Amino acid sequence: MLQKPRGTRDFLPEEMEQRREIEWRMRKCARGWGYREVCTPTFESQELYTIRSGEGIINEMYTFEDKGGRKLALRPEGTAAVLRMYVNEGKVLSKPIRWCYLSDCYRYERPQKGRYRQFWQFGAEQIGADTPAGEAEIILLANDLLKASGVTFDLHVGHLAPMKHILRDLADGDKKAVMALLDKHNFEGLKNYLDSINASGLYESLEKLAGCRTIEEAIEICGDFPGMERMAELISVLDSQKLEYKLDLGIVRGLDYYTGMVFEGFANNLGAENQIIGGGSYRLAHLFGGEDVASCGFGIGFDRVMVSLGEFEPERSPVVSVVYTPDVKGRAFEVAAEFRKAGINTELNLLERGMGAQMKHAARTSEYVAVIGNREAEAGTVTLKNLESGEQKEYSLDEAVAEVK
Repeated sequence: MLQKPRGTRDFLPEEMEQRREIEWRMRKCARGWGYREVCTPTFESQELYTIRSGEGIINEMYTFEDKGGRKLALRPEGTAAVLRMYVNEGKVLSKPIRWCYLSDCYRYERPQKGRYRQFWQFGAEQIGADTPAGEAEIILLANDLLKASGVTFDLHVGHLAPMKHILRDLADGDKKAVMALLDKHNFEGLKNYLDSINASGLYESLEKLAGCRTIEEAIEICGDFPGMERMAELISVLDSQKLEYKLDLGIVRGLDYYTGMVFEGFANNLGAENQIIGGGSYRLAHLFGGEDVASCGFGIGFDRVMVSLGEFEPERSPVVSVVYTPDVKGRAFEVAAEFRKAGINTELNLLERGMGAQMKHAARTSEYVAVIGNREAEAGTVTLKNLESGEQKEYSLDEAVAEVK
């Protein structure tokens, strides 16, 4: 028996209905903020990802050569493809550009609980608003999206400006190494690394900065630093909206193209693997042949959101099962068609079951049963039974449709 590929999943109808419900909530919320949905190819040029992250990322991706010898990769995340699309298709559009997407993504790593080789990401990108107001909007949108999904979470907002100021005298390679260790909260490794490059004096400042919860505390550690006023304005906007968040200047994020504002969100019930969103301000378009344009955005780990939510009953329309005797099959199909025209989900017996077996099956799948026998077929009526209340009554077809709606 053939099995699904390792690191992938099958979703049965009940789970798909739950996922579609949360997708719909997120899409509706994003549209309310003016973010319109886009879609990019499932595979892109491999260079799209190596140009910003280096050749090392190849080991973490699904890569292949097509029949023309082109090196391609299944998308590992959404941001790079959306910025590539902006450079190709959207440079002349009025700014700021507000786009959102729901994409399946792929990573080549050992599958484990909560981490699959195929996973889904809901993301949003704002292009061309190089202002604290633009950064505040993307954080507030992320907060609203997570609230719309129903997940309970904690939001952490940070800024790279004070940390970059502390590290300003280090070589670029050392800065990346230090920030990678901070991203993993590996303070022991950080101390050892700083000792190895004769920069041990920075450790105390970095450790204190990671614990800062106000901009005033950051200024005490760093002094005045470039970007301080912009950071203060961002915080002012967030506070004016009564946003519930924790200022966390220890946030670094794993990708080194972030330029200033960064933020992360954590579900309250997922244990160690509890991060469900991450984002920030960045500049990528120039790497793909466009002008240097400020952008900000985020990606939501849609699968982790679903795990956090657990089982729930999605909103659904009632289902009608049309139960009929063999000699009125044509009329049964006509009745089912009228229910469907009215937007009502309707099922028919396809297995030549008897009336009793049809009723038994309907009790497992439907909220209503529409019974069609010889009498109903001749009279043009329907005997409609509400399976929840047990109430049963004969109606005209129009009345039966109206009763279910």
